[in-house]
Amino acid sequence: MTLAFCGNDNASAYNISAGVLRNVCFVDALNLVPHVFLLFITFPILFIGWGSQSSKVQIHHNTWLHFPGHNLRWILTFTLLFVHVCEIAEGIVSDTQMKSRHLHLFLPAIMGFVAATVSIVYYHNIETSNFPKLLLALFLYWIMAFVTKTIKLVRYCQDGVPFSQLRFCITGIMVILYGLLMAVEINVIRVRRYVFFMNPQKVKPPEDLQDLGVRFLQPFVNLLSKATYWWMNTLIISAHKKPVDLKAIGKLPIAMRALTNYVCLKEAYEEQKKKVEDHPNRSPSIWLAMYSAFGRPILLSSTFRYLADLLGFAGPLCISGIVQGFQNTTNNTNSTEKEFLRNVYVLAVLLFLALILQRTFLQASYYVTTETGINLRGALLAMIYNKILRLSTSNLSMGEMTLGQINNLVAIETNQLMWFLFLCPNLWAMPVQIIMGVILLYNLLGVSALVGAAVIVLLAPIQYFIATKLAEAQKSTLDYSTERLKKTNEILKGIKLLKLYAWEHIFCTSVEETRMKELTSLKTFALHTSLSIFMNAAIPIAAVLATFVTYAYTNDKPLQPAQAFASLSLFHILVTPLFLLSTVVRFAVKAIVSVQKLNEFLLSDEIGDDSWRGGDSSVPYESCKKHTGLHTKAINRRQPLRYQLESYEQPARKQTRPVEIDDVAIKVTNGYFSWGSGLATLSNINIRIPTGQMTMIVGQVGCGKSSLLLAILGEMQTLEGKVHWSNVNENEPSFEASRSRNRYSVAYAAQKPWLLNATVEENIIFGSPFNKQRYKAVTDACSLQPDIDLLPFGDQTEIGERGINLSGGQRQRICVARALYQNTNIVFLDDPFSALDIHLSDHLMQEGILKFLQEDKRTLVLVTHKLQYLPHADWIIAMKDGMVLREGTLKDIQNKDVELYEHWKTLMNRQDQELEKDMEADQTTLERKTLRRAMYPRESKSQLEDEDEEEEEEEDEDDNMSTVLRLRTKMPWKTCWRYLTSGGFFLLFLMIFSKLLKHSVIVAIDYWLATWTSMDNVNEARNTYHVAVFSILSGAGIVLCLITSLTVEWMGLTAAKNLHHNLLNKIILGPIRFFDMTPLGLILNRFSADTNIIDQHIPPTLESLTRSTLLCLSAIGMISYATPWFLVALVPLGIAFYFIQKYFRVASKDLQELDDSTQLPLLCHFSETAEGLTTIRAFGHEARFKQRMLELTDTNNIAYLFLSAANRWLEVRTDYLGACIVLTAAVTSITEGPTSGFVGLGLLYALTITNYLNWVVRNLADLEVQMGAVKKVHSFLNMESENYEGYLDPSQVPKDWPQEGEIKIENLCVRYENNLKPVLKHVKAYIKPGQKVGICGRTGSGKSSLSLAFFRMVDIFDGRIVIDGIDISKLPLHTLRSRLSIILQDPILFSGSIRFNLDPECKCTDDRLWEALEIAQLKNMVKSLPGGLDAMVTEGGENFSVGQRQLFCLARAFVRKSSILIMDEATASIDMATENILQKVVMTAFADRTVVTIAHRVSHILDANLVLVLSEGFLVECDTASNLLLKEDGLFTTLVKTHK
Repeated sequence: MTLAFCGNDNASAYNISAGVLRNVCFVDALNLVPHVFLLFITFPILFIGWGSQSSKVQIHHNTWLHFPGHNLRWILTFTLLFVHVCEIAEGIVSDTQMKSRHLHLFLPAIMGFVAATVSIVYYHNIETSNFPKLLLALFLYWIMAFVTKTIKLVRYCQDGVPFSQLRFCITGIMVILYGLLMAVEINVIRVRRYVFFMNPQKVKPPEDLQDLGVRFLQPFVNLLSKATYWWMNTLIISAHKKPVDLKAIGKLPIAMRALTNYVCLKEAYEEQKKKVEDHPNRSPSIWLAMYSAFGRPILLSSTFRYLADLLGFAGPLCISGIVQGFQNTTNNTNSTEKEFLRNVYVLAVLLFLALILQRTFLQASYYVTTETGINLRGALLAMIYNKILRLSTSNLSMGEMTLGQINNLVAIETNQLMWFLFLCPNLWAMPVQIIMGVILLYNLLGVSALVGAAVIVLLAPIQYFIATKLAEAQKSTLDYSTERLKKTNEILKGIKLLKLYAWEHIFCTSVEETRMKELTSLKTFALHTSLSIFMNAAIPIAAVLATFVTYAYTNDKPLQPAQAFASLSLFHILVTPLFLLSTVVRFAVKAIVSVQKLNEFLLSDEIGDDSWRGGDSSVPYESCKKHTGLHTKAINRRQPLRYQLESYEQPARKQTRPVEIDDVAIKVTNGYFSWGSGLATLSNINIRIPTGQMTMIVGQVGCGKSSLLLAILGEMQTLEGKVHWSNVNENEPSFEASRSRNRYSVAYAAQKPWLLNATVEENIIFGSPFNKQRYKAVTDACSLQPDIDLLPFGDQTEIGERGINLSGGQRQRICVARALYQNTNIVFLDDPFSALDIHLSDHLMQEGILKFLQEDKRTLVLVTHKLQYLPHADWIIAMKDGMVLREGTLKDIQNKDVELYEHWKTLMNRQDQELEKDMEADQTTLERKTLRRAMYPRESKSQLEDEDEEEEEEEDEDDNMSTVLRLRTKMPWKTCWRYLTSGGFFLLFLMIFSKLLKHSVIVAIDYWLATWTSMDNVNEARNTYHVAVFSILSGAGIVLCLITSLTVEWMGLTAAKNLHHNLLNKIILGPIRFFDMTPLGLILNRFSADTNIIDQHIPPTLESLTRSTLLCLSAIGMISYATPWFLVALVPLGIAFYFIQKYFRVASKDLQELDDSTQLPLLCHFSETAEGLTTIRAFGHEARFKQRMLELTDTNNIAYLFLSAANRWLEVRTDYLGACIVLTAAVTSITEGPTSGFVGLGLLYALTITNYLNWVVRNLADLEVQMGAVKKVHSFLNMESENYEGYLDPSQVPKDWPQEGEIKIENLCVRYENNLKPVLKHVKAYIKPGQKVGICGRTGSGKSSLSLAFFRMVDIFDGRIVIDGIDISKLPLHTLRSRLSIILQDPILFSGSIRFNLDPECKCTDDRLWEALEIAQLKNMVKSLPGGLDAMVTEGGENFSVGQRQLFCLARAFVRKSSILIMDEATASIDMATENILQKVVMTAFADRTVVTIAHRVSHILDANLVLVLSEGFLVECDTASNLLLKEDGLFTTLVKTHK
């Protein structure tokens, strides 16, 4: 057939006798002109533009702009494209009914489509390069197109074409669209004035885009890129080459920063406050404040959501249309709308477009809510933080606001509000969706549809009930796991003791017991989870069954495929909102509670803004646990009250009032101060603090010394009186120096040291500029240098909660150093000597206070108990019971109050005597030793962490990029297999089998429905038969749903149980070296975070993954069965899907890690601020801390934002793939043309794929992250255990061995691990029964290693130790360790009763225990406790002093009637009195036993029967102490002389 523009079956087509415009053919040709014109003009510009760009590679986004009407133009162009598609389709459909080809029916439309596409591409390029003059071409195009279309429309009107004709409608719509586009173009000219005006407007891109650090481009890209997240491509693809880090995701755009949103929310909240000012009983509504700040985006998101939901119903309607069109294929020449919409191909394309639009709107709705949720969270966090900085001290200390509550607000309540925001569009979208669905069903099936709907509605409350039960189960699980973690933590802390006493198993079983309780509540959790999954799968089956059975028996007409499959897909749509509704309602309830808590917090008391404080930045927060009533530790000689005080800080004071006396820095007149209870804690205070001098405040414990400092700092409530802060005395000689100081801030060192989670250097500098000399002077004055040298990275080591734990003294010295380093006029030190030993105190006094501070002429206020320093004071304030007893110089007091002075003198003498004793007990060296011990294996520590991250599978060493990449993209299948098999093979098989069976049954149900509805002749009998089979299959499906969801959860539980059991047992039996090398936190993480993931997260992910994968596979199988040609189209789609999931998984994993790792610092910063509130306020550093909080919040938010954008990226892509699948399935099934039932079936399945494709990828990505936990646990399971078996059977060892206590050490060589150097070399010694032996030597000489060798805690690779004739290496470890006793240097007590601590195996009688306590001089103290032997010991024995704890350890060693006792520096950490008791006991109670003492100080072993002196692992001297002292050059003599 020859082609002709207007066909060649009608000669009159080319006749123009009636005038050119009268000819339809000519008008259509005219319509081609604008399109061709546009293509000719724009192509050269685009090519030249792209050619020049390619040299620059990529235009950077700092030229991007949006012209006015940007979004409107994109929307209009898309509408135009859609109308063009309709026009093409209409033309082609009409053309098929002609005798010959009529090109004029569709060619102009095709050209129009091309031209519209080019116009938007062209526009986009102009916009990103900001060159508006080129827009003129488009302007001309719109005018020409508008004119030609109008001519065509007028022509139709003249010809009297009816309105109902499709062609007329399309032309009309196009005229309107071209007109609107023309208007948009005119508007751009009006605003930007780029032509026809003299002065074109210069416009810069948004501020964010000029900042290259902003990488989050969603707000700045064009509409298409916004809808498809095209701009994310670069990030997601680059993730393959190198991991995404914080630099790659850049900064948050200004509009999303916490500060911007905080300002919005704060203003809205202040508005609410103003409204309720007149009504005292009403509180301001946070809901309304949130609505006014964030209401608009929520409305936008809801609009998107409604559009998406309505478009969702296009699916079922199109299916019904296509199937119907299949049943009656009739032709009709007149092309009206009805006819056009009956064309199956048209319906297929419409279905495709509807799906794409629906998914785009849905993702847009999700994105907008996510972004708003993140903005809200940022704003709330900033509000909470600002409130924290202004909280009144007493509030925290009086327990109205605990730290825990504040942490909950930050970690839980803000997140719950954010989640509520994510879900809230569902609240109003769901009811609409449900009502629409029911109406459509009723139209399709009549009354029987209501039966199905009723089934769904009646079962929905059960879902809600299950959901609430789930939340309860989760809570109880949490309680048990907290308890289990506490026990595990205790085991790990005391592991050395447990091993030495052979008690591992006792403690291990107690953890296992708690774990069993936890597993029981996990079982209920799992049961409810599987029930909810089951309900979700079974409800649609039940509803469909009810509906179709009712229909079969109530209607005369047989069920048609069109009805059947449309209603099936409607039921699938209905179930989702009903299932989600229960979740949304639960979140709404939680959100209401969270808002109440937030409101209470925001309305709680704030610190007063007194005039002298110029309260612009005043912010109080508290962390004092004032009324805990615990006297913590012996050194903590303070009452609860003062203990609490110490951690307060006060904001900057400003002062305008002139002060009478110039040399007074601070003056308090007639002050009465209270801690918020209204009772004055301090009363009648009249004091002055002289400028540039040292004032000391002394008094008994709890007399209000710290309170006085805090009152001056403004932390207490002033009942009456005034505090004056004088201005700096301007005529000082060091005028320049004093001007540079921060005038109103106070350097303050609290009594309870407060450290930041930062490096040592940052803790000392605390935001001041770094000055090397000053820094060195301060660290020397506080004798910090030796401690710093021990740390792995010197003063760059992280300390604090998450860093290395320092001892009390070390922490206190860092806080004092911080106060000294600051350049402030006034320094407050609150009892800085309390945790320091005498040498350090003296050094600090001389160097730090007398030299460093006095030289600077700084005013110092010092609270102390060390009266021997009184002579140094320039001014003394003596306090008693909250009042000032005396004030003046030491001379004044000596003259006026002789009694007080005498009292002080006796105290000073007593302190001096203690000093002499103390000279021996050098606490600092001990602290440093502990620190070194914690540090020494740091090389191996870092190794261990590296190993943890390496993949075990990759043994080969080629460490090039390709392996790394391969690793990053590879799923950890090996770990998955390990996880699955740890649940047992039977369960694994059961799970796989039931899953496959369930999906086959579900497919069978639909298949049966297809055959049933496709039958032509249906009689009563056939009908009953079909219904029966259908019901049986549905019943089986419902039962199988339950079985599968149960087996998955059951398998997950078994796996969790086994993994935890193996992990615990492996760790408990691990060698002691493992615990020295592995940080405690690392091991605990396996028991907390990783176990939690294995318990609760992997099973549901696994369930969801298998379900969605099998659904997709069964769908693809079903479509291919109906239309085999579909398989051909599947290949490219499959390849696309593979790449999408591969790229997404890698990026998602990185972003998830970033999100997790940025959350912790944020939470820590909050709790840290709360604890150090007083310090921050005293230093006046609130602004710096706020800034830090905003940075941390923004960092966490940007990570979360990118994570959710990546999820949207994936979902949009998988949804579009799903839409393509639907299109191919529809087109292939129409052309192939099997029976109409199977067409319906194929389309139904194609539609379900779109829902499940993205779940497959999301679950895969989640599973990959979660499998990391299994892998970490496995890395511990491959560890070597200690060898517990011996050559001798326990029964061969005599019951009372060792009886005598005779020890032979023969040529002993010891090392910690077989790849390390020996620590003891060829030691030979003989110890007679009952001897008292001392072992001494310098640090690191191998003393402790020798004590560990007796217990085989270290590797004895040569030589042997023989005790009472038995070589210990032949004994089973448990037997050996249970027969010896040891007292360690660090006293360890466990939580439980005293009885449990002395005798966990419950072998001894009470008399024996009392006897042991009496020997250890503890009997009276224990008797006085409630419960006696059953009195409770808190965790770590914190309710006893260090000395008492050491005595308990002695009693514990005595209870075990062993003839050999080893004491490892047992007296190092205790005071003289306790030490004397210990020495006495050893001489009397242990008179007949062999005692080996490892001496920290040589003086302890001068009276031993035998002394062994070690040096570098060799035994150098061995004799009695008196004989050794005769050797003048001997090592022992040297040690005694140097008093080591």
